[in-house]
Amino acid sequence: MQSDCFFAIIIIYFYAHPAKWRQGDGSGKNEVCELYLKALEIQGFKSFPDKTVLTFGEDITAIVGPNGSGKSNISDAIRWVMGEQSTRTLRGGKMEDVIFGGTARRKQTGYAEVSLVLDNTAHIFDMDESEVMVTRRYYRSGESEYYINRRSVRLRDVNELFMDTGLGREGYSIIGQGRIDEILSVKSTDRREMFEEAAGISRFRHRKEEAERKLERTDENLLRINDKIDELELQVEPLREQSERAKRFLILRDELKGLEISVWLDTLERLRAGSIKLETDYKEAVRQKEAAERAVEECFGAAEALSAQMREKEVEADRLRFAIQGREATVRELESSIAVLKSSIQHNLENTARIQEELEQREGRQDSLSGQIAERSGRLSEIDGQLERARREREEKDAAAQEALRSAGTLARELEELRGKESVKTADAHQAKALLSALAAAAQEVLDRDEAVRQELSRLDRRQEEAGAESSAAEKTLREARDERDAVKNVISGYTLRLDGRKKKAEQARERHVRLKMDENALTARIRMLTEMEKLHEGYSKAVKLVMGEVQRGTLHHIHGPVAGLLHVPDQYTVAIETALGGAMQNLVVDREEDGKAVIQYLKRRDGGRATILPLSSIRPGELREAESLSREPGFVGVADQLVQFDPRYRAVFSNLLGRVAVMEDLDAAIAAARRYGYRFRIVTLDGQVLNPGGSMTGGSASRSAGILSRANELERLNVQSSGLREQLEQAERALEETEREAKGAAYELESAQAQLREWEDAVLKAEAQVEHCRSVAASLKEQRENQRSELGQLQSRTGEIERDTQHARDRIRELEGEAAALKSEADGKARGQSDLQTRSLTLTQELSQLTAGLAALEAEREATARGLEELECLRRDLAGDQDQSRALIGDYQEKNEGFAREIGEKEGQLQELARETQEQQGRIAELNEEKLALEGERVKATREGQEKNRELLAMGGEVSRLEQKKMAAALDEKQLLDKLWETYELSHEAAKRQRVEIESVPKASRRIAELKKGISALGSVNVGAIQEFQRVNERYTYLTDQRDDVEKAKRELEEVIGQITGEMNTIFSREFQSINESFGQTFQELFGGGRATLELEDPDDILNCGIEIKVQPPGKALKTITLLSGGEKAFVAIALYFSILKVRPTPFVVMDEIEAALDDNNVVRFARYMRGMSEKTQFIVITHRRGTMEEADVLYGVTMQEQGVSRMLTINLNDVEKELKLR
Repeated sequence: MQSDCFFAIIIIYFYAHPAKWRQGDGSGKNEVCELYLKALEIQGFKSFPDKTVLTFGEDITAIVGPNGSGKSNISDAIRWVMGEQSTRTLRGGKMEDVIFGGTARRKQTGYAEVSLVLDNTAHIFDMDESEVMVTRRYYRSGESEYYINRRSVRLRDVNELFMDTGLGREGYSIIGQGRIDEILSVKSTDRREMFEEAAGISRFRHRKEEAERKLERTDENLLRINDKIDELELQVEPLREQSERAKRFLILRDELKGLEISVWLDTLERLRAGSIKLETDYKEAVRQKEAAERAVEECFGAAEALSAQMREKEVEADRLRFAIQGREATVRELESSIAVLKSSIQHNLENTARIQEELEQREGRQDSLSGQIAERSGRLSEIDGQLERARREREEKDAAAQEALRSAGTLARELEELRGKESVKTADAHQAKALLSALAAAAQEVLDRDEAVRQELSRLDRRQEEAGAESSAAEKTLREARDERDAVKNVISGYTLRLDGRKKKAEQARERHVRLKMDENALTARIRMLTEMEKLHEGYSKAVKLVMGEVQRGTLHHIHGPVAGLLHVPDQYTVAIETALGGAMQNLVVDREEDGKAVIQYLKRRDGGRATILPLSSIRPGELREAESLSREPGFVGVADQLVQFDPRYRAVFSNLLGRVAVMEDLDAAIAAARRYGYRFRIVTLDGQVLNPGGSMTGGSASRSAGILSRANELERLNVQSSGLREQLEQAERALEETEREAKGAAYELESAQAQLREWEDAVLKAEAQVEHCRSVAASLKEQRENQRSELGQLQSRTGEIERDTQHARDRIRELEGEAAALKSEADGKARGQSDLQTRSLTLTQELSQLTAGLAALEAEREATARGLEELECLRRDLAGDQDQSRALIGDYQEKNEGFAREIGEKEGQLQELARETQEQQGRIAELNEEKLALEGERVKATREGQEKNRELLAMGGEVSRLEQKKMAAALDEKQLLDKLWETYELSHEAAKRQRVEIESVPKASRRIAELKKGISALGSVNVGAIQEFQRVNERYTYLTDQRDDVEKAKRELEEVIGQITGEMNTIFSREFQSINESFGQTFQELFGGGRATLELEDPDDILNCGIEIKVQPPGKALKTITLLSGGEKAFVAIALYFSILKVRPTPFVVMDEIEAALDDNNVVRFARYMRGMSEKTQFIVITHRRGTMEEADVLYGVTMQEQGVSRMLTINLNDVEKELKLR
């Protein structure tokens, strides 16, 4: 929609107003402009996330678009890349706001980058390149980068590049509503920057401001240098005196040092000679002690090794006993199994004998049956022959005897059937009887097995009770072991906490010891430094140092030292006494005037400066007569000489110096006392303020004269602190030793408890293994008992089955025997009926009676014989079957007995093997017991030998301790000498040897040392550091003096430069301002069609700082200031002013951001045409939405926002469009 709006504007422009098209050849080429903007590249800046390139010709370019499309962001981008730092000018809250912040569809970018490409063909910029690219990049992290032609530069370089070109952040090349507001501002001073840039003096103003800043810094430096010089001037002369005195001190000190070092080294050599023999004796004693320790360790080690071997033997014996116990259980199980197997064999043998007996009986019966069968077979053959003959005879008489025969035959068949049935029943009864016998044998076998199983169950019950007892004991042992282990763990926890606490306590003690040691080292260093300063008379004048140095070397005599070294001042009075003494602290006290004369002559010879001499022989005490009345004054502290401590022989000195000085608490009390006593004497307050005789006052920050008295007090205080700190350090060392000893004890207790824990862990493992073994045995016993109970149940079930089968067999036998008896009775009845029939047949049939009777008898006999034979054959077959079954049962019993016998043999072999192993292990246990007894004897012997060696070791230890103490005493003496060497002269032994001097004898050297110490003491307080301090201060003083001269010269040069710049700025600004004023009047008339306009300086005498007033008179109106005009008139006046400046100081290009927005249409046309006229010298880039301005443009850039928050560019070259329209 935005792009449609943009093109609609173009269409309206070309078709509705063709007459307003500008005149010209349409080339748009600018041949006058020597420098112009060629291109602008934007990426990630505000609403331009994508890289956008705008190319510009040497003519007018208009950038149009609806409100909010981002067209003003282009002018912001140009202003930003030229160095603008104000986020308010850039229409943002913070600099990060210039980076594209993202939309609903796009992510934010990480940086913003803008590049400005300028044509430099005419080399307006002092660069060789014909094209200049200025780039600025800013990251969200806050980092900024600047580039000129892709070379990294500073912001300052960018500002200097555009300075005095009208470009840059302070120039007038970018004109927006903000610039219009500056011109229209009520404050006339707000307009100055633009005029200065137009006049070309911005560079001069920057140079002037920089020179003024340098001048300000120079004044500050000069002030500091003068302060330092004034301070050093107070130190140079006193340091010169102190340096000379220190040199004398160094001569004496060096001689003293050489003698003391030589005497100490001589003593050290004697000590070391004695130490050599001590060391030899000590090493021999240590060697013997170590040998004794090794012997003791070997003895006790041997005893411990023997104890370990005994424990190993005991463990092995316990293992063997445990194995024997386990084997006994196995033996009992094997013996029980063998007893059961033997019982089974006996039972099987009994069954076999019984069955064999039955078999023999059956074989006898079978032989009898065979004879009967043979006999009956013969009879049957005989009967068959008789029957054959009888039948042949009967056939002859068959007709007569047919009926009788049929009846006899019928009876015979019935009888035969009955006899067959009787035989079957009899055979079944025999089979039932055989089964009954087998069942009786099986019942006996079941009874025997039942008894064996019950015995095994009883044994298993007893074994299970034993196993339960063993398991309970093992579990009790396990619980006890676990309880002991847990108790040891708790103890370990307590010991661990105790160890941690003691470690922490030891660490705290160690840290306190370290802190105290560091404090001691710092304090010692401070004491050493202050002591050295005292020795070197640090803080004293050169003259004092020179004199004290000569005193130390012994060339000057009868000199007691400076005043400051001869008194002691309490801390609360230090400031007051230092103030009261002032320079008198460095006065030298001597015995007589002649001694003072010698000092003065020495200083004159050495050019060592001046010193004040106080001869004890001539110095007169001073007295404050008002002291008694002063004591009643409020705030009175005392007379100064009464507040210090000194040797009585110096009373006159300090009475002279301090006897007429009153010390008051504060300045108010001092002033009151001074007024009361008419300012007749000197008054000093505790904080160092002074009221001098006559009424003058001295005060402010109290000077402590290099802190000489404070240093002595501090040294005394530090020595006291050092003593207290050493006591604290010794206490800390004892506390550290105690805490470390406690920590070691806690660690030992923890290790012992951990060893106990390991033992109880082992005990728990063993107990757990025993419990597991007992549980395994119990489970095995339980399984065996369940198997035995299961078998017992099966046996009981089998007994019931056998009893039921036996009862059934008995019932069957009775039933079969009854049926056989009934059949036999019936058969007998039939036989009797047959006999009756035969008798009746014989009676009825006489003719055939004999034959028929004989035949019937024969047939009956044959039938009976055949039936009997069949019965016998059947019985023989039954007997044969019973024999086979009995033989098979006998074979089965024999096979079982053979298996049982083999199993018994195997188990008896196992029993023998177990008995052999048990016997061997019992023998081994006996051997182990004997070995233990032997080892016990050896252990006792080794222990006794170790105790004897230990007594010898104790005696040797006493000798070693005695020698060690002597050696330590000698080493301590040696160390004290070495420490004395180090503490006194900071020399090691080797370094001291190099400084050793020849001495005749130690006594003579000692006497000379005493003389030297006396001479050094006579020098008093000496500041050895004053030698170097004077050299340093003097060099510093000379250096600062030379530096002051250089700074003053530089100041004069800067003032001359500032004057030259100011004069040049006045000249240039005055000239350019006049030109701009004239141009403004002309431009105003051209734009307004008449009238007049002027620029006036508010203070012509201060043209570089005063405000600039704008006065205009539009056609037909009175003369007014700009603030009285209407809004449109103000904007037009501002535009006229800008055009007038551009006429005088044209810029390479101008960016105008809707500056004509407040104009009416006619004035917009005037503005656009005037801009067209000036485009010959200046390149214009106009951001606008006014039609009149667009009519004068050569190129139109349209800014659209088809995607919310993202700006895009559309381009139309109006010259090309115009040509195309003309062609149409």
